[in-house]
Amino acid sequence: MLVYLDNSATTRQYDEVTDLMALVAKEDYGNPSSLHRLGIAGEERMKKARAEVAKRFPGDGELYFNSCGTEADNTAIFGTALSKRKTGKKIITTKVEHPAVLEACKRLESLGFTIQYLDVDRYCNVSADDVRNAIDDDTVMISVMTVNNEVGTIMPINEIAKVRDSINRNIILHTDAVQAYGKLDLKNINADLISVSAHKIHGPKGVGALYVRDGVNVAPFMVGGGQEKGFRSATENTPGIAGFALASKMAYENLSLRQENMLKCKEYLKKGILAELKDVTVNTPENSVCSVLNLSFLGTRGEVILHTLEQDGIFVSTGSACSSNHKITKGSHVLNAMGMKEAEITGAVRFSFSEFNTIEEMDYTVQMVKKAVTKFRRLMNYR
Repeated sequence: MLVYLDNSATTRQYDEVTDLMALVAKEDYGNPSSLHRLGIAGEERMKKARAEVAKRFPGDGELYFNSCGTEADNTAIFGTALSKRKTGKKIITTKVEHPAVLEACKRLESLGFTIQYLDVDRYCNVSADDVRNAIDDDTVMISVMTVNNEVGTIMPINEIAKVRDSINRNIILHTDAVQAYGKLDLKNINADLISVSAHKIHGPKGVGALYVRDGVNVAPFMVGGGQEKGFRSATENTPGIAGFALASKMAYENLSLRQENMLKCKEYLKKGILAELKDVTVNTPENSVCSVLNLSFLGTRGEVILHTLEQDGIFVSTGSACSSNHKITKGSHVLNAMGMKEAEITGAVRFSFSEFNTIEEMDYTVQMVKKAVTKFRRLMNYR
């Protein structure tokens, strides 16, 4: 049996998305900027795709397509810093952001910006009061993710927005919603900039988008031919964008059913593992996204459990795929920020779900996890 439980890293494309992308690549291959018939056909594909994806965001903004969630995050952070550099040079974020945010902030520090990294609690929650205390006259941006990619914690973005509004509405609020898109309703999220990615919702890799609220000034990150209304130059990936739009439509048409299935699998797996094994720490809070479950198996190493499960056809993760090499050597920055013990960090495994997972798969996974953990603990003479 093949059980794919690494959906936070990427998802399998919907078959319908793959078919549509092949059709667009074959028939509507013209450059959307060209004035001839094939170019106009490509432009029409773009218009329809933008309208479809935009339905999932607040109605008072513009959606710009790009290559991925990382580019969306980088654009939001560098673009805001460039636009606001004469106003102030302080950015507030958290210690548990995706590397796409943290590395961008690190580069800004080398350019003279001040970055304040907020702490989180044992379950990865950031406090809106801590945001309030961090804001000063030099603050130009707050960047806090909507859902943490390693443990699934849902961050209080709207509470943070209220704090921001009460102090200085001109401070830009950005949220990396890559793990929230397709799992949560984002239409009422009160952020100025929202980053998303297609391949987390059964769409193609290499496509993402950045929502920009009306009136928010963000400098372009990529310049050139002036595509995307001058905000993101480069010939558009028409097949990918068409696939992104279809994946978005399919995901949100059945959102409640998808949420229900993912949550059912998540809770069933957690209950089953905790019933079969002792010394397991649950790192994911109760109030978390339906798609992520992070557990620490004390007396083991997460990467060993990962490869043992792989031999049984089960695919999981030890954390963010975007920084896996870093995690093996230094441990998860998220679990470290949560104050977890070394044994909990080294023994952590992330299970992440999609609408395609089944209870039958969870039964199989429980038994294979029990076998893998028991075998490793026996080899290490644990307890």
